[in-house]
Amino acid sequence: MKKIYAFDFDGTLTTKDTLLEFIRFAKGSGLMYAGFLLFSPLLILMKLHLYPNWKAKQKIFSWFFKGMKINEFDHLCRTFAQQNQHLLRPEGKEKVRKILEEDDITVLVISASIDNWVRPFFDEFGENIRVIGTQIEIKTDRVTGRFTTKNCYGQEKVNRLKALYPQRETYELIAFGDSRGDKELLAYADKGFYKPFTN
Repeated sequence: MKKIYAFDFDGTLTTKDTLLEFIRFAKGSGLMYAGFLLFSPLLILMKLHLYPNWKAKQKIFSWFFKGMKINEFDHLCRTFAQQNQHLLRPEGKEKVRKILEEDDITVLVISASIDNWVRPFFDEFGENIRVIGTQIEIKTDRVTGRFTTKNCYGQEKVNRLKALYPQRETYELIAFGDSRGDKELLAYADKGFYKPFTN
């Protein structure tokens, strides 16, 4: 039977949240702190489950990147991944490498982060890894600040996987995650591993 390996990205394959690190990389620490201070009331409401996670994330993303040309944004994403490979957990990266040696497998990285900067972290593996992330809207070659998909978090991770691979009985699903946002994916899997990598 075919095996599908599904990895969460932030915290599972990385040691830090890459949204914060990407904003710091692109805008500098000062502007990053100013932005998060501005949105702190919304973030508190989000933590209390009184404001939707995706709305808070979209507002923050829009504040930092709305209006940026997409080629500039993608260049930032590629450079960020190239210069921050140290954020990847060696143990997790080695697990991915070993899995890719198996036959009849698919490897997915399913992340709430924007797929523009997640994908370049795995360039060395070419087309062998498929990234499923939150996708951003582009109009007239500029970032609008809006998302074209739901935030790839919680049940949405399962929904996106089902959309790609609807015949659940035809494959074994092995999932890896580290947070509340991975709970549904781990439950949906035949084998779920919580916080599997420590370094």
